[in-house]
Amino acid sequence: MSVINRINVLRGDITKLTTVDAIVNAANESLLGGGGVDGQIHKTAGPGLLEECRKLNGCRTGEAKLTKGYNLPSKYVIHTVGPRYSSSRREELLRNAYRSSLECAHENSIHSIAFPSISTGIYGYPIEEASEVALKTVRDFLETHKETSVTFVLFSEPDLYIYQDEFKRIFG
Repeated sequence: MSVINRINVLRGDITKLTTVDAIVNAANESLLGGGGVDGQIHKTAGPGLLEECRKLNGCRTGEAKLTKGYNLPSKYVIHTVGPRYSSSRREELLRNAYRSSLECAHENSIHSIAFPSISTGIYGYPIEEASEVALKTVRDFLETHKETSVTFVLFSEPDLYIYQDEFKRIFG
């Protein structure tokens, strides 16, 4: 199956997605919960997620760590920390956040993964720029990992349209 057929872009709530093995949490460095997607994932997963995250000793920007999904429909949560837009290495760090999450999934035999739009909330990364980095990084990974599929889950309709437009631009 071609790369284009293994990437899906949809609008919804990532915590309710039943069609993937793992969802990605756009976390802060503590991994102990926060606002936005991070807060919703922790709330939905329940206290077991926080307990497990406490044992992970945080996560550096651009890296990823795996936990169980607890009360989420997905079996796993891959926590990654995206960069703040003010970071001098923001594009590299954002690429690393996506790549590290994908590598974490691969290393743990996770074949279907869902991403939110990393760093585009409180971290201030413009979604137009972030969507290009996200889609190109995922495309490059999927070219050599034929067993993996990725879903991007956007919370708002305007964000969905930006990702759909960028998808068309990249994949023709």
